[in-house]
Amino acid sequence: MGRRLIQQRRGKGGHTFLARKDGVKARYPRLSEEQKEEKLTGQVISLFKDSGRMNVLADVLLQNNLHSYMVAAEGIGIGQRIEIGKKAELNIGNAMQLESIPEGCPIFNIEHISGDGGVLVKGTGLYALIVSKDNGYAFVKMPSGKVKQVSLDCRATIGCAAGGGRTDKPMIKAGTAYHKAKARKKWFPTVRGVKMNVLDHPFGGAAHHAGKSKSTSRNAPPGRKVGAIASKRTGRIKKN
Repeated sequence: MGRRLIQQRRGKGGHTFLARKDGVKARYPRLSEEQKEEKLTGQVISLFKDSGRMNVLADVLLQNNLHSYMVAAEGIGIGQRIEIGKKAELNIGNAMQLESIPEGCPIFNIEHISGDGGVLVKGTGLYALIVSKDNGYAFVKMPSGKVKQVSLDCRATIGCAAGGGRTDKPMIKAGTAYHKAKARKKWFPTVRGVKMNVLDHPFGGAAHHAGKSKSTSRNAPPGRKVGAIASKRTGRIKKN
């Protein structure tokens, strides 16, 4: 029997593959009646880069003297006034319910369920668009192009997430990619299975190609379950 694969080792767990749990939680303030009817105001006191994520976060000091860490919008600055709630102004960086946001407005950090703090479209430079509203739901076009149905009671931030163009900068050297992966407890560098020896991987040997079909069963045992798992089709796509 050959050696254990990386994914087999990761399955056992341990400090080598343990994700970091430090950093802050970037979410909206707890949903209150004040936000449902009026608005909650605050001020951006700092912008910072959190460990383990690419987003720029804004430390917002609210009027009730509580701090809220939110995903920063492109264009906001320190000292800017932030409003959260139904009657907030339609300005970049403000957050409000989807029912108060007009159609075609770019939004990000969207709640999936009202009060969950924001889980959708949080990546750097991303934004979604409200396509239409009907029967208590907003139809939001995601960055992927998919249209998602979200309740009008969910909150979202006006604008697009800060940090756009981050991926345009090349890594230049392997050390940069190493530190990027290390911050997220990612395994780096990785070796492709076809580049391994026969005893290290099912795709090993065979002059740097798999040597057989990469399609494998859904119920294959660990160590064999690599490649195209339960693939619907194989082979090249023929053009008509």
